[in-house]
This record gives sequence, C-alpha cells and structure tokens, in this order.
Amino acid sequence: MNDKLKTKEVDGLFDAVLKLKTRDECYDFFEDLCTISEILSMAQRFEVAKLLNSGMKYHDIAQNTGASTATVSRVNRSLKYGNDGYELVIRRLEQENN
Repeated sequence: MNDKLKTKEVDGLFDAVLKLKTRDECYDFFEDLCTISEILSMAQRFEVAKLLNSGMKYHDIAQNTGASTATVSRVNRSLKYGNDGYELVIRRLEQENN
C-alpha cells in the first residue's frame, strides 16, 4: 500500500464504500462522488484487468473494450507489480460465481 494514499480522508471514503449494500446504492454514491467519465474509466480498467487475467492479448482487449494500449499496459503493470487488489477482487468474484 502506498503510504501517501493512507490518510484519514481516504479511510473515511473506503469506510463509506464498505457500507454500500446494493448495486443501486453504489450507482447513487459513485454518481455523486465521480463524474460519469471517471466511473466509466474505472469500469473499463477493471474489465481490462479481468481480460488480462484470463490471458487475452493486448490487441484483443483494446479492440473489445475500446481501451487504449497505454491503459492496457498500465493495468497489466498493476497486475504484475501492484498490490494484488485486482487479483483479490477477481478471485472473489470467480469464487462467488462457482
């Protein structure tokens, strides 16, 4: 975890997110918190992470998601050298679906 990220305000934001119980609550909260473009960008990066994790190639991911190759590369770097946040959530979603 990046120490620059760990602040009282970020803790408060994450505590708030953890209180959300439904998808509709998430839509309402995130639409108040972020621009539509920001939400769509985060969703696109998460989709890219799932596709990279499944072994799909950069070009195919860019074509299927509309993400730039720079975005695909950034997400791939996070998957390989990040804090395993993508992996944790992807694994939990896969377990839930099995």
